[in-house]
Amino acid sequence: MNDTHSKTVGYILWIFGFLGAHRFYYGKPVTGTIWLFTLGLLGIGWLIDLFLIPSMDREADLRFNSGQVDYSVAWILLTFLGIFGIHRMYMGKWVTGIIYLFTGGFFIVGVIYDFWTLNDQVSIKNAERFS
Repeated sequence: MNDTHSKTVGYILWIFGFLGAHRFYYGKPVTGTIWLFTLGLLGIGWLIDLFLIPSMDREADLRFNSGQVDYSVAWILLTFLGIFGIHRMYMGKWVTGIIYLFTGGFFIVGVIYDFWTLNDQVSIKNAERFS
């Protein structure tokens, strides 16, 4: 079975879960955005997610391709260095990484886009090695 995502990282992000961080990490950008704007459904959804993380982790492991690019590393780089494009350089996307570096994550719009799509970007990158 693929082990693409880490429960440990999921629980660390859950601490900031009222901002939707763990939901973005597990490939749930719609509910991540809802959590962001409602503070984790006023804390109730955030608290329930404490018990849902193991199932979100299993679902992500089934949905995304494992490979050379590590999801947790990519997410940590996006979360803390996204405006510098380091996560894109890590994935081998040097041109857009350099563009992010000189434009503040393509004026932050690119960083928001990456929060919505990073899991799919990593999964596609990992699948490319088989084609």
